[in-house]
Amino acid sequence: MKTKVIFLLLTIFICSTLVYSQTNNQLTQEQKIWLSKANRHEKNGWIYLHIEGAPKARGFQHGYLLAAEIKESLRVLSEVWHYQTAFDWQWLVQKSGQMFTPKVDVENLEEIDGIVEGLEAANVSATRDELVAYNGYMELLWYWWPTVKDKISPNSPDPAKQGCSSFIATGSMTADGNIVLGHNTHNAYYFPHCNLIVDIIPDKGYHIFWQSVPGFIHSGTDFFVTGAGLVGSETTIGGFYPFDENGVPEFARMRQATQYASGIDEWCETMKKGNNGGYANAWLIGDINTNEIARLELGLKFVGFEKKKDGYFVGSNVAEDLKILRLETSCRETDIKITSIARRVRWKQLMKENAGKITIERAKVFEADHLDTYLNELKPDSRTLCAHYDLDSNNQTPGLDEPFYPAGVLDGKVIDSKMAREMSFVARWGAACGMPFDASDFLEKHSQFEWMTGLLKDRPTQPWTTFKAGETE
Repeated sequence: MKTKVIFLLLTIFICSTLVYSQTNNQLTQEQKIWLSKANRHEKNGWIYLHIEGAPKARGFQHGYLLAAEIKESLRVLSEVWHYQTAFDWQWLVQKSGQMFTPKVDVENLEEIDGIVEGLEAANVSATRDELVAYNGYMELLWYWWPTVKDKISPNSPDPAKQGCSSFIATGSMTADGNIVLGHNTHNAYYFPHCNLIVDIIPDKGYHIFWQSVPGFIHSGTDFFVTGAGLVGSETTIGGFYPFDENGVPEFARMRQATQYASGIDEWCETMKKGNNGGYANAWLIGDINTNEIARLELGLKFVGFEKKKDGYFVGSNVAEDLKILRLETSCRETDIKITSIARRVRWKQLMKENAGKITIERAKVFEADHLDTYLNELKPDSRTLCAHYDLDSNNQTPGLDEPFYPAGVLDGKVIDSKMAREMSFVARWGAACGMPFDASDFLEKHSQFEWMTGLLKDRPTQPWTTFKAGETE
């Protein structure tokens, strides 16, 4: 039996090697040179990708080295789109091609074309318009689609939106007086794995090191550090509804801002230019050169902006700017039964309790916090900073207000000024607290979500891990 197993493993290895060799031999000399400058490796649940060069070169590196993951992500999102809207994926691709593709800048389109070429070289089929729709998926499903849906079926439920928990602190709030930033991503567990850390050295602009999703030219989860000394994160503005079809896609603006901005103000101005209201976020940005931090709340008609050298900002999916809150959202900012309000209360408690003592280690604890401020007890559920909607029988999150909805925290990330200078951060894949998620066990217990079979993936416990730009293994 042992001999048969060894023979089988050897056969699989040889076949895989032959397939790779045949594919590699079909590459042009230029493509081989591009790939020689890129690398991919995996560690503690994360995929690490290094890409560099001109837009098409780094796009090719990305598409070729992550072809399997991009193919799977496209499969998952196309099925989710169809289930939630009843329209097929190609219909969305066509609409996005008409609305989004013409408004994406030349450099971003070249990088997307490079991804398409890399996929093709790895025997995966996709088009430019499909990758544009994929990159703009959150804007299209959460912001554009409700405006279309309401013309067909007024007052029908909107799709669930992503949530996040984040803070940024500086000056007297932190142990060393410098910046500390923490963020975790809240989303449905079928969302394509954002377990990607990308090290980008573009031929123009600043070095970027961020968390992302295979096939995205932007971050998507929006946790980053750049060679200009900027660090940043965001949390979506809950209950936001305005959208402008004539604006520039958020993903294109975010990539341009992060690659080219030399400071906070420049980054924010790039985000505001051509704003379409899609993926409306409260951005928490820090500049390690000046020790300043800022919060940019980017609505559509209204913008909130604050900047300081001492203090903190927090994000939990509720707008702080009153004009955005009252005129562009449906949020009730005092309803503590709702996750965004309960988490905002908890953030302010933690900031008060830890004033002058905030460090990377404390930030990890914040991201894994399980105090429900509505129930006033330690209980991992939909209202905690480290959210677990799948454990909550009384989930009242707008758009996800179903008992045991399979969603929650997907990760945890923390960074301080010292790490930012080294283009480094600490991250944990899976729940920030380390609690595992078993997809098969969940679906057996909650068969009402059977449509997610084949879409939900296991999320085992992983350790906090330090990543740094320039890694090779």
